[in-house]
Amino acid sequence: MKKSIGIITSGGDAPGMNPLIRYLTRALIENNYEVVGFKNGYRGVVNNEQYKLTYDNVAGLLKRGGTILGTSRFPEFKTDESVRLKAKEVLENEGISVLVVIGGDGSMRGAYDLSKIGVNTIVLPASIDNDMYGTDETLGMHTALSTIQDAVDKIKDTASSHDRAFIIEVMGHRSGYLAVTAAIATGAEGVFIPEVETDVDELAKRLRKRYEEGRRNSIIIVAEGKASAYDIAKMLKEKDIGYDIRISVLGHIQRGGIPVFHDRLLAFRLAMGTLKAIFDGNFNVLVGVKGKEITFTPLKEAVARRKKLSEFLINSVYTFRWED
Repeated sequence: MKKSIGIITSGGDAPGMNPLIRYLTRALIENNYEVVGFKNGYRGVVNNEQYKLTYDNVAGLLKRGGTILGTSRFPEFKTDESVRLKAKEVLENEGISVLVVIGGDGSMRGAYDLSKIGVNTIVLPASIDNDMYGTDETLGMHTALSTIQDAVDKIKDTASSHDRAFIIEVMGHRSGYLAVTAAIATGAEGVFIPEVETDVDELAKRLRKRYEEGRRNSIIIVAEGKASAYDIAKMLKEKDIGYDIRISVLGHIQRGGIPVFHDRLLAFRLAMGTLKAIFDGNFNVLVGVKGKEITFTPLKEAVARRKKLSEFLINSVYTFRWED
């Protein structure tokens, strides 16, 4: 009798989820496992919404964004233990020995709660915010940054045509990783992130100086967890920076698109790490990467600690006054 492994994608979608489903499914099948996907995250487990994963139906997923399993928010799973017990019952009845959870911080906490009632879980970090403890990189982050870079570069073109300053809002509720790294990559003049206070008066003076020098555009990037682009625009308008100010909220475009090379490679590494964890009986862990190594962090530790923005990136915030 074949052993069965369950897979769900949970929480916010991230580019690279589909390649990860593909790599993991095929690796498991090659090692004589049956692979059962559940639609729409934890909700699909509780409702037993199965989607059997086969060698054939995961073909062509490397270049597809989103997730073929679907995903959803399911707050009852967090607050109601009877819901989690129902999920355990479904998994046991279906003969599923391990549930692999592909998702972000909230999904990881759900997996940890399941582990406490006897379900073997493995978490694979997928979050464009790159905010999960236990891994240097989370799946989807590289594609999201590529999308942001492309959008900002295009916005710069139109900003230069009209002597405008653009306030560009990107995702990042608790972490400024996307905002600060995108600001570095696009040569932004300012950035607002949750981890650092930006001196609005100093920024306004710098923008006014650029305007008076004839610089045709200025770009300011804002993490949504720090403030809205509209709030920042209002503050800068009150400072009279010279530029005509415009706003662009990139929104969910950051979650979509064809996964870039680095996210596909990361998906492969996470799949291979999952296979090793299953072979070793190493459950209730987050599979991550640190440098060239695949790592396994106990969920108890991963949910108890918060990933901090590196000192390098925090210090980088103060370099945006440099001119191109």
